[in-house]
Amino acid sequence: MKILGIETSCDETSMAVLEVDEKKKVKVLANVISSQVKIHAKYGGVYPALAAREHAKNIDKVLKLTLKEAGLKSVEEIDLIAVTKGPGLAVALIVGITFAKTLAWKYKKSIVGVNHLEGHIYSNWLPLQDSNSGLLTLDSRLFPALCLIVSGGHTELVLMKGHGKYKILGETQDDAAGEAFDKIARMLELGYPGGPLISQEAEKFGKSGIPPTLDPRLFAREFSSGCIPDLPRPMINSKNFDFSFSGLKTAVLYLVRKLVQQYPIAEIRPAVAYEAQQAIVDVLVSKTLRAAKDYQVKSVLLSGGVSANQLLRETLEKKISEELKEVNFFKPLMAYTTDNAAMIALAGYFNYAKSKEKTDFSWKSVAVDANLRI
Repeated sequence: MKILGIETSCDETSMAVLEVDEKKKVKVLANVISSQVKIHAKYGGVYPALAAREHAKNIDKVLKLTLKEAGLKSVEEIDLIAVTKGPGLAVALIVGITFAKTLAWKYKKSIVGVNHLEGHIYSNWLPLQDSNSGLLTLDSRLFPALCLIVSGGHTELVLMKGHGKYKILGETQDDAAGEAFDKIARMLELGYPGGPLISQEAEKFGKSGIPPTLDPRLFAREFSSGCIPDLPRPMINSKNFDFSFSGLKTAVLYLVRKLVQQYPIAEIRPAVAYEAQQAIVDVLVSKTLRAAKDYQVKSVLLSGGVSANQLLRETLEKKISEELKEVNFFKPLMAYTTDNAAMIALAGYFNYAKSKEKTDFSWKSVAVDANLRI
């Protein structure tokens, strides 16, 4: 079975082809991503109307490149089309869904709408392109599983009781973790997207400590922990599993405003980035560990754009190995941390497989839901 995945929920126009054989082995034949990051960078974030225009401009080219990379001559050779139906930017989703429905109608193919967040969850089981991976491992021994989804638009803890069986345990009450990274990067005049840039600055501080051009005595007086600023860990001790990062963002704003009166912003960036990143990771890891223990899960899954953050990946894996020795830990390959169509294709396969006898998979069955919940 060959599945064509289509993803246009935000600023990546992506298509992929997955092949699942009779032994349920999956192979990624193609995974093409046309990114708009450079286009939106000057706005400090994604501009919806511009994103939709770029999707419309590029989507046919991406299809042709995807088919070529997969070694296919036509959509005729595809068995199932999986397309993101939400959540995301409505104007961007419409482009992908309209294109997918047109293909399904023209070539008389089955089509399935996929929740973007469910795609992120399934990204944990995607193999490297052109290598095989066993889907048979996705069985009851992994469930219940706890999914930490962290991206620019979402920060959620989701209990996964089985394929398609989800319960939201906690979610952000304001800014998502990725959004906080973007806004803090803007305060530090680093650019967009913020996550990777914050990590790079934090790494400088971890290696060198106090910037050599600063007077250590003056620098230390600003930060009660010696040379590291003290920033809050919002809701880390709350009894629920919800998140909030707006308070951290505000604390960084006030700290930066104070420090730039004495120091060049380039010299304070590493220390502020280091502590801001650590604060976000501390909250994410703490809440995840507590939820995993409370619900006695068998697996913890990390996913979403922020799952590319090395500190988060390493800290969460280390803590689970120390405190939850019997729990499986999954993290997506770096190639699948950002929005991509391969994850949509895989989630689409499972959605189709579990309900193909009782569900309408015609082109009329898929509709946009920009606020779709898992």
